Amino acid sequence: MKKSFLLLLALAASSVANAKIVLPQLFQSGMVLQRGKAIPVWGKADPQEQVTVRWQKKQYTTAADEQGRWRIDLPKTKAGGPYVLEVSGKDGEVQEFTDVLVGDVWLCSGQSNIDVTIERVYPQYVDEIDHFDNNKVRLFRVQNETNAHGVQDDIRPTNINWKPLTKQNAWLFSALGSFLGKRMQEKTKVPQGIIVNSWGGTPIEAWLPADSLAKDHPQLLQKTRLYDNKEYVAAQARANNLADRRWNELLDQQDPGITGHFTALDCDDSSWKTIDQNNWGWRGTGTIWLRQHIQIDKAHAGQPARLLLGTLFDADITYVNGQQVGRTYYQYPPRRYDIPEGLLREGDNVITIRFINKYGTAHFIPKKPYMLCFGADRQSQNPMPKDVIALSYQWLQHVGADMPSCPSGDVSLQNMPTTLYNAVLYPLAPYALSGIVWYQGESNTGNPAAYGDYLRKLMGGWRALWQDPALPFCIVQLANHDGRQQTGMPRPIVYEANPVNSNWARLREEQRLATIGDEHAETACLIDLGETVDIHPLRKKEAAERVALCLDRVAYGEWPALSPQPVGYTVKGTAVTVIFDQPMQDGSVAEVEVAGADKRFVNVEATVEGAYLKFLSPIEKPVFVRYAWKDSPRASIYNKKGLPAFPFEYKIGD
Repeated sequence: MKKSFLLLLALAASSVANAKIVLPQLFQSGMVLQRGKAIPVWGKADPQEQVTVRWQKKQYTTAADEQGRWRIDLPKTKAGGPYVLEVSGKDGEVQEFTDVLVGDVWLCSGQSNIDVTIERVYPQYVDEIDHFDNNKVRLFRVQNETNAHGVQDDIRPTNINWKPLTKQNAWLFSALGSFLGKRMQEKTKVPQGIIVNSWGGTPIEAWLPADSLAKDHPQLLQKTRLYDNKEYVAAQARANNLADRRWNELLDQQDPGITGHFTALDCDDSSWKTIDQNNWGWRGTGTIWLRQHIQIDKAHAGQPARLLLGTLFDADITYVNGQQVGRTYYQYPPRRYDIPEGLLREGDNVITIRFINKYGTAHFIPKKPYMLCFGADRQSQNPMPKDVIALSYQWLQHVGADMPSCPSGDVSLQNMPTTLYNAVLYPLAPYALSGIVWYQGESNTGNPAAYGDYLRKLMGGWRALWQDPALPFCIVQLANHDGRQQTGMPRPIVYEANPVNSNWARLREEQRLATIGDEHAETACLIDLGETVDIHPLRKKEAAERVALCLDRVAYGEWPALSPQPVGYTVKGTAVTVIFDQPMQDGSVAEVEVAGADKRFVNVEATVEGAYLKFLSPIEKPVFVRYAWKDSPRASIYNKKGLPAFPFEYKIGD
């Protein structure tokens, strides 16, 4: 018994002796620390242990508290580097962080439009991305994680941990974040750190602290508590995985084309039904096969090519002459499949698509490129390659496996209130920041009226967490997009000429209004950078430039011209003038509507002269004016710098 007790004492002593000082995952060699502000360095150690930080030839010491927590705030430092940061404890072991830069640090957060990677947008900016090589821009990606129980101390380890901006490092990193870092470094000439912390499809509620919801929205917290049971969540995840695996097994067993027969060049498809992709949709669950024969001339035979299949709903496996060339597991990524040298032959060739559909209607997304691209420029889509063969809209169709719906009881904790704030936002503070970029809202368009309140709570809650009431924010406004396109149903692209009550427009307005009166926040307008048929527009460099202009104002104190918005009005009889905050491009404009107190809007013909929008109201007592109030409007008002005016609803009477 005595020997066992002594052994336990020895192990305990060894554990204490080997205890290491632990810093958060944000602290890595290559990191960027914020210039011009106190630099918090913090972590865990044994209770009462002395911790020493060496920085810029000086030494700073503190002791961990009773919970083992410690923090040292280094003094303000000018931009520069590389430097070395050292942290040591009582055992004398030193943790050394090398290649540390001091500059500006930006946190980019939200949902999938922050997530969209350089790989996705590469065809838009081939030459620029090929030449990414800037060691003064460092990239950090927060790994996705949820916590329904409460806040946690740290994030998970990540593969992109303060990597320099190169094509390889940025390939699976945020495109907007990459272009933002590059632009800000080129402007300021100081190092830039980009922290990306986002999760596709998540609502704003998941990013809010519990105390901001407790008073006004207690029912939302109750929703999260329903899943405050790790065992239940894990069991549900296992059940979902098993159901999905079994569904796919049965799918493959019942699909007559899975043996390769339907993909072969010599498959007899003479009895297959002909469809036109522009008006085709398959409402079944399971698989459906489409084939298209394409003639290749001698000049292109054997050449490597890129097959562009636009965007498809939902999943696909694509073959050329019986060989698989690509696979995509969900609807959003563009289908860009590389065909190896020697696969295409002179004469008849066949492209085969196996659609896998678990819900909604299988269909092609219109207004996307469907073609074979050849030549050295085949990777580019801006401009499009010079040597292309367009695909036909006609396909041959054959049903594969007709399946029941795949069972799903997915908990999706990332969509529950506070779960992302707890797991991946709270642990980042108090890492010193220059500002925050928030690009989110698509998942809240079902209830846009509440969004403004949530957004103010988010900005207030995050500023409180960083203990910085002046922490700059740029809110990225939703781009133009037909919100009906994401429902899993094929939609004709029809322009709405008459006034409509758009949830997308209402949410954009909540975003615009949330920053009015907040001298440390601005909204970036993207109303002409979107795509009607794609919720993930590809012009991320242009979006980053507009974000940067907002940050120039709120973080650097400059006054660049931003998107115009209304600040006043006059009404004289039926003559209405809306006064903007800056001069604009003169001329006739569209998308202007007026309504009385009943909010029954009608279109009006309007013109812009300087800072004034003018029109004659067909309504005797006009009360409201709207501009660009649609899911996917046609922007027609621009300032002198070429920036579009914000969509808005403005009250001009009682």
